[in-house]
Amino acid sequence: MAGLIPQSFIDDMLDRLDIVDVVDSRVKLRKTGKNYSACCPFHDEKTPSFTVSPEKQFYYCFGCGASGNALGFVMDYERLSFPEAVESLARLTGLDVPREVQTEAQAKREQEKRSIYTLLEKADEFYQQQLRHHPSKHLAVNYLKNRGLDGKTAKVYGVGFAPPGWDNLLKALGQNDEDKHLLIEGGMLIHQEQEKKLYDRFRHRIMFPIRDTRGRVIGFGGRVLGDDKPKYLNSPETPVFHKGQELYGLYEARLAYRELPRLLVVEGYMDVVSLAQFGIGYGVATLGTACGPDHLDRAFKYTNEVVFCFDGDKAGRSAAQRALEAAIDTMTDGRRVKFLFLPEGEDPDTLVRQIGPDKFERMIELAVPFEDYLFDAVADGLNIRTMEGRASFSKRAAPLLDRLPKGVFRELMFESLATRTGLNRNVLQELIQEQEKGEAQPFFTPSTTPPITEDTTPKFATLKNIEPEFNHQPRPPEYLDADYSDFPQELPPPDYHEFYEDARPRRVVNHPYQPELGAAKRSKYLMPPARKALALLLTYPSLATLEPDHDQWLNCEDDLDCQMLGRLLKVLHERPHYNLSHLIGYWRGIYGTESTERLAAVAGHDLLQAASALAQTRQDKPAKADYDTEAAFTHAMQKLRLQQTQKKAEESLAKLKNTDFNQLSKAERDALVRAALDKKLQH
Repeated sequence: MAGLIPQSFIDDMLDRLDIVDVVDSRVKLRKTGKNYSACCPFHDEKTPSFTVSPEKQFYYCFGCGASGNALGFVMDYERLSFPEAVESLARLTGLDVPREVQTEAQAKREQEKRSIYTLLEKADEFYQQQLRHHPSKHLAVNYLKNRGLDGKTAKVYGVGFAPPGWDNLLKALGQNDEDKHLLIEGGMLIHQEQEKKLYDRFRHRIMFPIRDTRGRVIGFGGRVLGDDKPKYLNSPETPVFHKGQELYGLYEARLAYRELPRLLVVEGYMDVVSLAQFGIGYGVATLGTACGPDHLDRAFKYTNEVVFCFDGDKAGRSAAQRALEAAIDTMTDGRRVKFLFLPEGEDPDTLVRQIGPDKFERMIELAVPFEDYLFDAVADGLNIRTMEGRASFSKRAAPLLDRLPKGVFRELMFESLATRTGLNRNVLQELIQEQEKGEAQPFFTPSTTPPITEDTTPKFATLKNIEPEFNHQPRPPEYLDADYSDFPQELPPPDYHEFYEDARPRRVVNHPYQPELGAAKRSKYLMPPARKALALLLTYPSLATLEPDHDQWLNCEDDLDCQMLGRLLKVLHERPHYNLSHLIGYWRGIYGTESTERLAAVAGHDLLQAASALAQTRQDKPAKADYDTEAAFTHAMQKLRLQQTQKKAEESLAKLKNTDFNQLSKAERDALVRAALDKKLQH
């Protein structure tokens, strides 16, 4: 059914559910105090760090940072889309999922997409029928037999045949102008308006239907049978097909395994199909584009390990470097990426037939891990036994490691770099700062790199030097990165709410390259007032009544925390009955997954557990130990306003220094001076 799912329905559904029942039916929970715990289902661990709070209807993992409500858990655990997860939970509560009324334009777009899906399914049936019945079918059948493909595997993957000719599909499915329009929109027909020509896009090719994760045909890939170019042809971008996000064979791989052991990214459709015939059903292929972060994010929704398989030639090495580039920003804890290089001249299709599936899978298991390939690639052309070589190696590697998402893996990578170079973390951080200022050493220097010729494989050809080649971009601040060894989780010290460590929760990692960390007392920083206000609001939503104006914080576009605070206040003003579970569900639907993870990270921080413990009045606790949440929230907002005033004053002062007063009116001069003096008046 078309239309958006009303937020009121999601709220009602969550009210009827108990997150403990939802999680316990999938991961066995154990009662620990007022909460429940288990080993986290989202990363490997032996000591339980996954906690479910029935009071807050919220789960959080202190090991990997996974967090959310019942809806978010089902999405992540069962790898479902938002609407699919809502449908799944609605069945538990016996509710039918309603849909909001769409505008006429929205309804028309949705109807067109459904019609495109229908015609693509018919096109798939047409191509499979042609493989069985067309007079020229022997051309395709002989090709497939020569490639060693059996009929059973061809049927599983829906392999078909686009016969020679310009209008076979057009005649079969283009019954009227509307069908022709939909076939054009779906990428199956080419329309040359100036020459008034309309003809089939795919002709004289072996056809491979491309399916989305729900099994719907969204496009096709065609392998030429004659000498036509290009050798492989894919559907263009359409309303239902986005090649930068889809992986060929992913749907079939999910059907082949209850739990995918890994995904093997190969280069061609026939590689995927041939591997499946030999029992290796987890092969996938990109669709005419290099594997990018979106592909990897899609892959990691269904497995924890991705192995890139490339030819050992120049082109394969270049493709591997592009894959490495894409993987850097996606390597969160628990994810594994490997690189498998085949003998030159071989591809997965030919090699698995020569050595058999057992040996081929053994090669996959022994593929080069991400960390080894990254360090080897960065060190190429350098003699890291020399001091000069290690210096260049450090300058190349440190900025790349800085792009890794915060977590245990990132810290271990820096630890490995420190071990390889003998430099401590402080020095490596200085190298990163140099790179951000544009002072980094080029990836290749004239003194160490021979000129590239036709016989020389370019190393990271698209990465000329550290600044431009890896497109280093500052990432939004992380809300979590805490080390919980300082504070007991049950009852923190009375002053705990005044301090905050701006890091992500993870297990403690000892860094031999920075021994001073173990000896020195851990530094503490005052918790930023905006984030403290966020944390308190998430624990005590009723505090929103103390701050009736949310608009001024919504306009803080240059301050992520303030803007999130304004959004949170706004929703609590509009829906004062919301608790944490409602907020997480609302946030995911309105602001998306990334923003929801930041909000959930604040909610999951054990500062909230500390505030809850301190706010509970007990007979065995002196009155002065009680935590006044209203006073804390009011104080945080006062400090935040002061910060904003000081910021504006500093901006005005800077403007005052750089302004030509002769060009201003007296009123403008007076206003500028008053604004600049605000900071002094505050004191």
